Amino acid sequence: MTLVFATNNPNKLKEVQALIPSHIVLKSLEDIGCYEDIVEDAPTIEGNAILKAQYVKNKYGYDCFADDTGLEVTSLHDEPGVFSARYAGPQKNASDNMNKLLINLATQTDRSAQFKTVIAFAKTDQIHTFEGVCKGHITKERQGDGGFGYDPIFRPEGYEATFAQMALALKGKIGHRGKAVSKFIAYITNTTSQ
Repeated sequence: MTLVFATNNPNKLKEVQALIPSHIVLKSLEDIGCYEDIVEDAPTIEGNAILKAQYVKNKYGYDCFADDTGLEVTSLHDEPGVFSARYAGPQKNASDNMNKLLINLATQTDRSAQFKTVIAFAKTDQIHTFEGVCKGHITKERQGDGGFGYDPIFRPEGYEATFAQMALALKGKIGHRGKAVSKFIAYITNTTSQ
């Protein structure tokens, strides 16, 4: 089975490849020659994932899954949410995004947050979605140099380390993307074995 994962983010690709069973051949957007920027202008995380998966299925013909992830901070009314990647501007700079978030949280005592990932799977004319959530809180400063995005300032519930301080395998097991991917894998394993 060959599936396209609608991403150009090498970190995301590596993270998901580690979770996908070996009998599934995973291709990136680059692998299929898709270099255009897919518009992500839906008002929700789920909507953006669906837009990306449908775009690749309709234009390139491959069964495709896409994810969209947002960091939702309780005291900021679930910001940055759907705008997580471009929170500090269209340049999508992770360091700028973290700086803005830490500044906005400077006077807040409630630092609880959650990462939410939605995977949309486009196969034939159907779309299936799978959600994964990881609750935690935002640290007061960056810790660790692994991971990507907001990982250095997000500490999941029940752990002393941020995502950026964790091994990829542990992050994959407890994290939002890992949970969504697990549900997705269970679905495609079940449907292909029937």
